[in-house]
Amino acid sequence: MEVRLLDLSRQYRGIAEEVRAAVDAVFGDCAFILGRRVAEFEAAVAAYCGVKYAVGVASGTDALLLSLRALGVEHGEEVITTPYTFFATAGAVWNAGGRPVFVDIDPATFNLDPGRIEDAVTERTKVILPVHLFGQVADMDPIREIAERRGLRILEDAAQAIGARYHGRRAGRFGDLTGFSFFPSKNLGAAGDGGMVVTDDEDLAAAVRALRAHGGRDRYVHEVVGYNSRLDALQAAVLSVKLPHLDEWSEGRRRHAALYDEAFRGMEEVTPPPVPPGHVPIYNQYVIRCRDRDGFKAFLADRGVGTAIYYPRPLHLQECFRGLGYREGDFPEAERAAAETLSLPVYAELTEAEQNHVIESIRAFYAGRAG
Repeated sequence: MEVRLLDLSRQYRGIAEEVRAAVDAVFGDCAFILGRRVAEFEAAVAAYCGVKYAVGVASGTDALLLSLRALGVEHGEEVITTPYTFFATAGAVWNAGGRPVFVDIDPATFNLDPGRIEDAVTERTKVILPVHLFGQVADMDPIREIAERRGLRILEDAAQAIGARYHGRRAGRFGDLTGFSFFPSKNLGAAGDGGMVVTDDEDLAAAVRALRAHGGRDRYVHEVVGYNSRLDALQAAVLSVKLPHLDEWSEGRRRHAALYDEAFRGMEEVTPPPVPPGHVPIYNQYVIRCRDRDGFKAFLADRGVGTAIYYPRPLHLQECFRGLGYREGDFPEAERAAAETLSLPVYAELTEAEQNHVIESIRAFYAGRAG
């Protein structure tokens, strides 16, 4: 049996007629850049997240970059973040002119460890940039306490976490700004690239709107140099069809995660992702720790099970960041996670037979290594 890590075609088949009708309507109007459909989708996302403003941009990466610019990050100012995340998190800091300052992760949740942040704060620190990795909100209460006490801004990287909740509130409610990604593999995925910035701050929202349109608040009048980073109407149309299904799809992922959790209970070789009290993750990925990760991955591939490694090399060890002065061993938990973790299929349309095949294959690998 073949079990793909993700099969977007199954999701599409369930909404194909709606998507085609929405796309045809855009072509009927021939209004492709911003406009009514983007504004309506922005309003829907703001309402979903429980915030006042949402600004559509070209990608999740741009959502972070424009947010950092809106927060006024200047050359050499420091942004505290995690070394265990997708490259765009630190890449956006660098491209905004800032300096990424890494802090190790909580070994259980893989998110930024709040207990390590304070030691990384300097007189040049401007922003804390926690990542809600794999669809689970970072421990935001202590992070917010540090930020408020030290006069720092917070930018949430919620690229993988739209709809995830922390003590009753959804991602997007904990920072000055939040960036979402609509990359096709996300729980809410576009038919290409797309992103969104949400905030309760009117001035920050206005700044992001200007930055996405070459820095102009009015046409042909530019107060700053910005970017061409607009969410287009075709993507907004597709995403508007998908948004009403988002909670249902995320709940499907949670059901699959619960079955994995139960299947792996008592297995010393596999550690499922824990969910701390007050957290409701969306499982953009279901990531386990496992023994002999690379041999395990190869065995599953032979049995037709798709997996992925998120992420095989922490950011502090990337060649492009060598000038930051970090070395191997500086962030041992991030490095250990990079060596031990593997993502399993968890998408909502996964069948019972497919998930059972994944579980049986995992048990077979470790049973064969017993003794």
